[in-house]
Amino acid sequence: MNASARRSRHAPTVLVMLALLLTAALYALVSPAADAQAGSAADVEAGEKLFQANCATCHGQAGEGTDIGPSLIGVGAASAHFQVSTGRMPMAANSAQAPRKPPVFDEEQTRQLAAFVGSLGPGPEIPSAEAVDPALGDPANGMQLFRTNCAMCHNAVGAGGALSEGKYAPPLYDSTPTQIYEAMITGPQAMPVFNEASITPEGKRDIIAYLMEQRETTPGGLSLGSLGPVSEGLWAWILGLGSLIGIAVWIGAKSS
Repeated sequence: MNASARRSRHAPTVLVMLALLLTAALYALVSPAADAQAGSAADVEAGEKLFQANCATCHGQAGEGTDIGPSLIGVGAASAHFQVSTGRMPMAANSAQAPRKPPVFDEEQTRQLAAFVGSLGPGPEIPSAEAVDPALGDPANGMQLFRTNCAMCHNAVGAGGALSEGKYAPPLYDSTPTQIYEAMITGPQAMPVFNEASITPEGKRDIIAYLMEQRETTPGGLSLGSLGPVSEGLWAWILGLGSLIGIAVWIGAKSS
């Protein structure tokens, strides 16, 4: 019996399956998800207890949502971590936008809650420390990306700004690198989601590096609240008009 006769007719199928498995394994190694921080089974269990005691009234026992709060199935651990770590959740009162306030839970409890929410369905994970490390980013590229994608709402240096219908883009001065990254991949409240096609993971880290740099330096002297033409125009109006009034009074006094 020759070699061709001994070859199984299932061999091509087996080879294709092995190639697919190898491709999946390689993708898992290089995928950005490999940099994410996933919660352990113990975290999920502890987070479920916290969820039932503090969140289920609005979001449902299984996170399915109610008339008060939206479903959390598929929002991901990053979304829960952002909302809870910034104090936006639990929400104090219904309003156009949940304001930032001191968090109710400590970091360990926050990650446990995030682990439980992440277990409800696939969604963005909490980024790793390396993914948000500003020391590894390029502030110059981050400035370009931020001013192209974010400055129209958050101001050129992250000072925040007003939106419509009582909403606003909050200032970013107190946001941690992790919270900034999470906001970009989850799109909280009025903010859009910036996926990898919009801004790459490296680009997100560059944006973080730029924002962190703005906290350390104030080029051009006084920042005037970093509100750009608003505060600058106000000072020009006060000083300019005040000077004109002063000159008019002086001329009037001289002529009399």
